[in-house]
Amino acid sequence: MEVTDLKTRHILYAAIFVVGVVVFAATTGPAQLSVLQVFQAVGVHLPFVGKDFHVSSLDEALVWQLVMPRICLGLLVGAMLASAGAAYQGVFLNPLADPYLLGVASGAGLGATIVLIFLPTALSWSFNPLPLAAFLGAIVSVLLTFALGKAAGNVRNASSLLLAGIAIAAFFTAVQTFLQQRSSVGQIQDVYSWILGSLATAGWSDVTLILPYVVLTVLILVSMRRLLDVLAVGDIEAQSFGVKASTVRNIIIAAATLGTAAAVSVSGLIGFVGIIVPHMIRLIAGPSYKRILPLSILYGGGFLVLADYLARTVLYPEEVPLGVITAFLGAPFFLVVLRTSKRLV
Repeated sequence: MEVTDLKTRHILYAAIFVVGVVVFAATTGPAQLSVLQVFQAVGVHLPFVGKDFHVSSLDEALVWQLVMPRICLGLLVGAMLASAGAAYQGVFLNPLADPYLLGVASGAGLGATIVLIFLPTALSWSFNPLPLAAFLGAIVSVLLTFALGKAAGNVRNASSLLLAGIAIAAFFTAVQTFLQQRSSVGQIQDVYSWILGSLATAGWSDVTLILPYVVLTVLILVSMRRLLDVLAVGDIEAQSFGVKASTVRNIIIAAATLGTAAAVSVSGLIGFVGIIVPHMIRLIAGPSYKRILPLSILYGGGFLVLADYLARTVLYPEEVPLGVITAFLGAPFFLVVLRTSKRLV
C-alpha cells in the first residue's frame, strides 16, 4: 500500500533509519558479528520462542551483555535529549534552547563530582550511587531555578526561568570547580570522564533505571505536541483557544527536565543532541511539533547510537568520550542554526 500521508512517511523513514543504525552498530566494529549472530543471540532471550534459537555462549554473552545494553541505552538517552530539546525550544520560543537550560547539567555534574571525590570506591559497590547522585543534583538544581524564578518575578514567565537557570548553573559550577581544585589528579580525571559523557559501562541495570522516566516523559511530551504549536502563536492567542499557556508550559518543562535528569544520570553530559536533531527535523519536516516531537524521539535515538559507534571505533582500541563526538558534530551545526534561526522559528 502506498503511503501518502506526509507525517506517516516521515515516521516510516525515521523508523528505517533507527533500525538501520542499530543493525550497523551491532554488526560492525571489533567484534565483527553477523546479522544472523546478533538475531540469534537476541532471540535466545525472547519469551516463548527463545528455545528455538541456537547460539554459542560467547556470541550470546557478547551481544546480550555488551552490545545490546549499550545500543538500547543510546536509543533511550538520544530520544530523551532530542525530544526534550524540541520541547524546550517550543516552550521558550528559542531555537537555541537545549535540555540543560534550567541547570540540569550543572546540578548533575555537581552530584557526580561529590560522589567521585568523597566516595572514590563507590563505583565498585554493588549499588552504584553515582547515577542517583547525578539525578538528585539535577532535580535540586531545577527546583532551585523554579524557586528563584518565582522570587525574582513570575515563574510563569519564560525569561525569569531562563535567568534563574543561568544563575543556579553558575553557582553549581562554581561549587563543582572548588571541589575539583581540592582533589587529586586521578579524581579530577574521573570527574571529567563522566562530564564528557560515555556509554562504555552501559548495562541492563542502566536501561531499566531510566526506562520508566523516559517513557513517562515521552508520553507527556507527545500528548502535548499540538499544544506546543498553540504556544507558538503567543499566550494571549493561546488563551483564546482555551489553552492555559502557563500550565501547559510548566507541565512540559517539568516532564522534559525529569527525563533529561534521568538520562544524564547514566550517560554523563552529552551536549548538542537537543539542538542538532530538532533542527534537522525542522528542515526536512517543517515547523509543526506534531511532527517534530515524534521524529525527534526516533532520530534522536538513532543519532546517539551512531555517535556512540564513532566514539568506540574512530580511535580503536581507545574510546573517545561521547560528548566530544557530539560536540565535534554539533558545534558547526550550532553556528549554522545561529545564522539561520530567524528562518527556523
